[in-house]
Amino acid sequence: MSVFDKAKDKAEQAIGTAKEKLGEKTGNQDMANSGRADQTEGEAKEAGHDLRDRAEGAVQGLKDKFNK
Repeated sequence: MSVFDKAKDKAEQAIGTAKEKLGEKTGNQDMANSGRADQTEGEAKEAGHDLRDRAEGAVQGLKDKFNK
């Protein structure tokens, strides 16, 4: 995963946490729910990028193994 992708995913999670807390403090349940959704989306994207990177590494490992 590129550093940019990781930073975007972490930022989305941080914004979600802030929105959730602000929504809870102000009694705005819609904002709190939106913040939780942002956090979940950021975590899902991060997991997807991690999975993609592991798959790419496995493919490269196989290529290296068979090209020797």
